[in-house]
Amino acid sequence: MNSRLLSILSLTLCPAVFAQISATPETKPEVLPEIVIEGKAEDLLGRTDTASKGRASQQDFLARPLLRRGEIIEAIPGMTATQHAGGGKANQYFLRGFNLDHGTDFAMSLEGMPLNMRTHAHGQGYTDLNPLIPELVESLDYAKGTYTAADGDLSSAGSANFLMWDVLPQNLVKVEFGEYNYYRALMAGTADFGSDVEQGIQQGLTYALEYNYYDGPWQQPEEFNRWNGLLRWFKTDDDTKLSVTFMGYQGSWTSTDQIPSRLVNQGLLDRYATLDPSAGGESSRYSLNIAFEHRDDDVVTRANVYAIHYMLDLYSNFTYELDPGPPTGDQFQQAEQRWVLGGQLSRTWEKRELFGIESDFTFGLQTRTDLIDGIGLWGTEQRSRHTQIRVDDILESSVGLYGEVVTRWAPWFRTTLGLRGDVFYFEPQSSSVDGQEDELAGILSPKFSAIFGPWKQTELYLNFGTGFHSNDARGVSAGQNAADALVRTMGAEIGVRTQAVKNLTTTLALFWLQSDSELVYVGDAGTNEPGNGSERYGVELTSYWRPTEWFSADAELALTHARFLDAPDGANHIPNSIPIMFSGGFNLGAQGNTAGWFAGARIRMFANSPLEETDTVRGRDSILVNATVGYRMKDWEFAVDCLNLLNRQDQDISYFYESRAPGQLAANDVHMHPIEPRMFRMRVTYRF
Repeated sequence: MNSRLLSILSLTLCPAVFAQISATPETKPEVLPEIVIEGKAEDLLGRTDTASKGRASQQDFLARPLLRRGEIIEAIPGMTATQHAGGGKANQYFLRGFNLDHGTDFAMSLEGMPLNMRTHAHGQGYTDLNPLIPELVESLDYAKGTYTAADGDLSSAGSANFLMWDVLPQNLVKVEFGEYNYYRALMAGTADFGSDVEQGIQQGLTYALEYNYYDGPWQQPEEFNRWNGLLRWFKTDDDTKLSVTFMGYQGSWTSTDQIPSRLVNQGLLDRYATLDPSAGGESSRYSLNIAFEHRDDDVVTRANVYAIHYMLDLYSNFTYELDPGPPTGDQFQQAEQRWVLGGQLSRTWEKRELFGIESDFTFGLQTRTDLIDGIGLWGTEQRSRHTQIRVDDILESSVGLYGEVVTRWAPWFRTTLGLRGDVFYFEPQSSSVDGQEDELAGILSPKFSAIFGPWKQTELYLNFGTGFHSNDARGVSAGQNAADALVRTMGAEIGVRTQAVKNLTTTLALFWLQSDSELVYVGDAGTNEPGNGSERYGVELTSYWRPTEWFSADAELALTHARFLDAPDGANHIPNSIPIMFSGGFNLGAQGNTAGWFAGARIRMFANSPLEETDTVRGRDSILVNATVGYRMKDWEFAVDCLNLLNRQDQDISYFYESRAPGQLAANDVHMHPIEPRMFRMRVTYRF
């Protein structure tokens, strides 16, 4: 405990040093005006090509109480983030009838750097959001479906790109503490390095350092330790922006994997117990990103190059003792480390003519290479290896080219036509499995959107496109038994966006999506496998109301029908596909950075989903209500969050498979990870 308190104290003392860097005795730090960002309520008429595309501001996700870091992704309408193990492991994501597992089929990036890890030790597309510091994220751009030419691999359900502040609105120190040994300290700010207001030049260094510790309500404490750091040098003028960003993350935790419901119902196991207290892991991610943007009249050039070093060492045990042994237990280790090198370049020519009609042209190049070292799977007991199942060294590289043209045929009608081409190369550089072969694969993905309006502050959208996801290189390179390298998806959408009612933004989208092969999460193996093709269709309705400066409210509803194709009758349900999801909330009082009292509450609900293909076994409905209240002054802010206000004993997630608990017979059962009980957290923020 003393070391954790010392870590928090050291962060609270650091601002004095940085304040001296930011301001000399002759000058005072500049007080920036309040920045008002509408976020999801922003008027996007004439600026977007689908009803399901948008931008969430920092206010959208920081105004809501967060149990976990990954819940900031729930600012995307219809997205749900849960957890089935320790906090250092990536969240489980759900959208449009997909159990996205830890990120499959939803592409996430941070200012152009990929967050998804393809050919990952734990699952294809694994996406860990723990490296993000929410206060450093300015906004979140999101899109759904297969209609955006700039979106490539793993983006069939959609994509999200986190954008960070160059200059923080204010320097800050934040301290948080709560029940179950929750502690968090953050110090962040911007130091001015020679800005020239008269010349329109802004130059400086944005910095952040964060420490977080949490045990949780579990009988075996989670012991989640997290360090995050950021240094970002930037220089901007009227036409050009250049930034160099270094980020680092280090985390370790003890897992709280799902447990059999039958033992909880019989009173043999507490709902917050674990059957393998030695499960857990550690992970790290260090990245360097150089980004450039330049406008020359009506030509805009954007580019970035990045290098990422990533590591994961994970111990899991989902079936406990199905293997009669010896050694005892079904624990296994998944581990890897890798370098990810890549970049992207795009150029847009605005307001040019195509057959005498005003058009914008964009061409882009994206490249990525993963150098994966020692990605492996081992049988373990108490974190000691006893069996090597497979170990590989892999090179996976891809190049994507895309073009897009936006044509304004009339004041009330425009189209977006795009074409994307991708080439992938898979090379097993070494493997403990015989018969691995190199593989080269490519795919073309056309896109089309038609936008009608606006009429009476309303637009209509028609969208169609194809996309794809790549499969794990270890399956792609398996010779005669190889999986398809690239799996095509196809989608369409009809949508409406309206601002006809003052201060009210409403969108409605009807979507359809078909995949040639579904990646299905296998709970007892901790990974995903290619399955039958699938089809989904549904409707999404969102509404954002901001009638005054002191009140805002929103509601988001998603209904989805998801089924396997070419599956036997009665066995075509997709496990963990959520059919109904609702999210809504309100904020009262001082909004943004204005002084005064503020309060808010948010509810997230999702309906019971099928846990196996016949729909005989279903998960339980889940209702989660979080609330916050606080007071903000010019420099200080005090707030209290209440998480799981109703203290419901629902499940965060549940799976159906066979397991054998110690001293019990093997049985197929629902394995669940419970929502954490009602708890309170307090935070104090000082801005300078």
